[in-house]
Amino acid sequence: MKRRFASATGLASLFLIIGLGGGYWFAQHHRPAPPANSVGSTPANSTPESTERKVLYWHDPMVPGRKFDKPGKSPFMDMELVPVYADEAAAQGKVSISSRTAQSLGVRTVEAKKISLEMAFSAVGAISIDERSITTVQSRVSGYIEKLYVRAQYDPVRRGQRLADIYAPDWLAAEEEFLALKKSRQPGAEMLADAARARLRLLGVSEEQILALERDGKVSPTVTLLAPDSGVVWELGVRDGAAVSPGMSLFKLANLRTVWVNAEVPEMQAELVKPGAAVEARVAAVGGRVFRGKVAALLPDVNATTRTIKARVVLANPQGELAPGMFATLNFVSQQTAAVAVPAEAVISTGERSLVILVDAEGKFSPLPVTTGRTSGDMTEIRTGLTAGQRVVVSGQFLIDSEASLRGALSRMNEPEAPAQVVPSAQGRPK
Repeated sequence: MKRRFASATGLASLFLIIGLGGGYWFAQHHRPAPPANSVGSTPANSTPESTERKVLYWHDPMVPGRKFDKPGKSPFMDMELVPVYADEAAAQGKVSISSRTAQSLGVRTVEAKKISLEMAFSAVGAISIDERSITTVQSRVSGYIEKLYVRAQYDPVRRGQRLADIYAPDWLAAEEEFLALKKSRQPGAEMLADAARARLRLLGVSEEQILALERDGKVSPTVTLLAPDSGVVWELGVRDGAAVSPGMSLFKLANLRTVWVNAEVPEMQAELVKPGAAVEARVAAVGGRVFRGKVAALLPDVNATTRTIKARVVLANPQGELAPGMFATLNFVSQQTAAVAVPAEAVISTGERSLVILVDAEGKFSPLPVTTGRTSGDMTEIRTGLTAGQRVVVSGQFLIDSEASLRGALSRMNEPEAPAQVVPSAQGRPK
């Protein structure tokens, strides 16, 4: 009897302990939350302020152009507005692509470098005479062409060569006066002879002819015109038997020791052509030989059809091998300038501006407007917008550009617009 009573008492004690433990557990897990202003209370969102994400605005992902300053229902779709955080807005205009995807798309990047660009280019031009070397031979007396020694344009002439014999009665009277004064023994005749000699010079009689007149003592009404310089006959203004008068242009002689090449330079490269710059010319008509010269001037003459400017180049022609009308290929000697440059294929030209796809330190891609300059070989100068050390995309940028366009990166280059106000309706929906 006592054993049964002890067993029943132990079993009751066990049930009592289990009941007390279950009640304590139920009280701990189902007690009401303390008031917000109670001491020791902790809000549900007890994340420290330093770790909270700042919300800039709310928007409808289906209509990303509209922004709202309060949460609520979207006025466009049956869905809640989605918050846009500050760290997400900082990445606006950037595209993230995994390394595996970038490798499969063939995306390559290079670093913008500051290098010395060789500003060299070629142009084609025609050889012409150096107009500064043209010499005009005129008649100083009235008479007739008795004999013409040079009969065609472009005939070569040498210095001192006979050009024409002119029958000039005025010369005959002046020569007779000069000889008479030389033979006279009258006082003052010597001074008058010097004046007669000067008159002969004014009439075009050369010093050699005057000396021959003194030596031989024979007068002649015919005076021979001699070439003042070597070159070619550029213009021929008389024929045999033609009448001449004082001041009449009979011959124009062009010296070929130097020639001009009028090259057509593209308008965009005209800034590279500076007077005095060295130039190399290759002429196929003389076996492709190279002649060296300098830029004389950039002429103020723009061809409206080809948009080219004429550059006048002076070439040395000591052997007279270059003739007017020959074609020459000019290589303007490069000018090296230090500049930030990228491969030409990295630049995207939209017609209104130029862009490059920039890669930041986190591997994200974003479009960057730049101002381009000159191009040398496969490198393009970047004048503004990019600094040395930044990385840009050189292949696959159009795929990245398309992705950025879908996200509105290229159309939102300015600051984001101010969020719109959300006006709740009677049902609590924004309108």
